[in-house]
Amino acid sequence: MPELLTTEEAAAYLRLSERKLYELVANGAVPCTKVTGKWLFPKAALARWLAAGHAGPPGLAHPMAPPIVGGSHDPLLEWSLRESRSQLASLPEGSELGLNRLARGEVTAAAIHLHQLDGEGDRTNVDAVAGAPGLHDAVLIGFARREQGLVVAPGNPLALHDIADVASRHARLALRPQGAGAQLLLLALAARAGLTLDAFTAVKAVCPTDSDIAQAVRSGRADCGVATRGVAQAAGLDFVSFTWERFDLALRQRDYFAPGPQALFKFLRTADFRARATELGGYDVSEAGEVRLVN
Repeated sequence: MPELLTTEEAAAYLRLSERKLYELVANGAVPCTKVTGKWLFPKAALARWLAAGHAGPPGLAHPMAPPIVGGSHDPLLEWSLRESRSQLASLPEGSELGLNRLARGEVTAAAIHLHQLDGEGDRTNVDAVAGAPGLHDAVLIGFARREQGLVVAPGNPLALHDIADVASRHARLALRPQGAGAQLLLLALAARAGLTLDAFTAVKAVCPTDSDIAQAVRSGRADCGVATRGVAQAAGLDFVSFTWERFDLALRQRDYFAPGPQALFKFLRTADFRARATELGGYDVSEAGEVRLVN
């Protein structure tokens, strides 16, 4: 039997009628994904779904997490949480902390954009979730590709073009907290340029979010900081592009089918969502809502 089952194959595997299976799909009760208009059912996820329904010792199952999306900050995500009426709150503290909270059951989902010191690739987020302790039942959903770079004052007065310029020209650099995706990107770019964090003139108080980076630059407290094009554009600042990155949502398979996440994922397929991404700038949402990993 293939790893991805058709409706007919999944019904036979579960020993249900196709009509009953469609009822489960409509209620968000069974793991599945829609590809080119057809429902497909990961066989491994179905097996885990069946196992999760078995009786077991008290306390074995994970308790329901609070309706919060932790992890990284993103203005398009925050807007989507509101407009989709998902009733999911946002707790932006950084990608790594978001994953840790997800593993401890403190959030329903974690928004992540991770970077490696020794190179980039589309699988960085996938590999992190696949190997994360306590997330053996996780699924990773694509949200967007985002353009990350350097937010600078209008006109780029210090003529900053790469991370080496930031160090050599002693530009005052606003930092994100340790474990935040933007800070991981900064460390990766510095390492590839043969630099350490000590080479930069860092602004003392760290900025909790991308928007705080933009505010630090706009107020003159900092000369630059790593953030997205959308944040720079919204603040009326200039932007030096460094890379396009994956921005994904990690959550447990069980929570994927909860009403809040399902409302959000349905909204990702709307014209309003695509229009907002274009308006903000620096987003590619062509793969929004796609399943990137099923642990």
